[in-house]
Amino acid sequence: MQVARLWVLVAAICFSTGGTAIKLSEFSGWQISSLRSAIAVLLLSALMPRWRNGWKPACLLVGVAFGATLVLFVLANTLTTATNAIFLQYSALLYMLLLGPRLLGEPNRRSDFLLIAVVATGMGMLFLGQQDGFETAPDPITGNWIGAAAGITWALTLVGLRWLATRPDIEDAAGAAVVSGNAIACLVCLPMALPFEAPTAVDWGVVLYLGAIQITFAYVCLMRGMRELRALEVSLLLLLEPISSGIWALIVHGEVPSAIALAGCALIFSGVVAQVLRDRGS
Repeated sequence: MQVARLWVLVAAICFSTGGTAIKLSEFSGWQISSLRSAIAVLLLSALMPRWRNGWKPACLLVGVAFGATLVLFVLANTLTTATNAIFLQYSALLYMLLLGPRLLGEPNRRSDFLLIAVVATGMGMLFLGQQDGFETAPDPITGNWIGAAAGITWALTLVGLRWLATRPDIEDAAGAAVVSGNAIACLVCLPMALPFEAPTAVDWGVVLYLGAIQITFAYVCLMRGMRELRALEVSLLLLLEPISSGIWALIVHGEVPSAIALAGCALIFSGVVAQVLRDRGS
């Protein structure tokens, strides 16, 4: 059990380095998205052959939402702070609470409306925070909107994965959706990514790291840990990701979100924790 927790924590740390690594490259967001997902598809297909079922219609459908999340996350990080980008993606809780009754037939409870208000307030504070651009966050407002869109697509991904879990006819459905999502992200971004003009060794090193470690290694670790742990515990351990993301950006790039933005992050984080703990009592 301890080893399983370690796998999930390693996955969370790998995930959390994405925003900081993206900001080290001179590649455009489209180029990073296409290349890192291409590397991930090749490695995941080789290391996890059972995940090659990603071309089944159900997995492809979820893969579209996951692929969109991958691309939007990269684009958001090229424009706003790493902290804002990841916490806006974690606002998926808001959309899941709103979409749950319609897509999953799960009615909201009274406490859900409080959580919706908390997360929505936190998102608003992120938009009211840093307005002026700087080197690693040249257009925070646009980046924040893209990050908010990533929250919607991530919510659809999570809802889709729950739906796939009810499909016993598809083996390793979650892994298959990860592979297909990366393939979709790579192909959709490729036309905007070309041509690759005079990339540096740092540029290639960044996309290699993102594809091999931040996606491939991280998801392999996550799936290994999930075999032995309850969904609740996995969710709590993965909360290390948004916290670590801001720390990496501070250490490497000196990114310091405004006080209002940090307060908004705290609200979103508290909403996610509250939801996870409440699910424990359900």
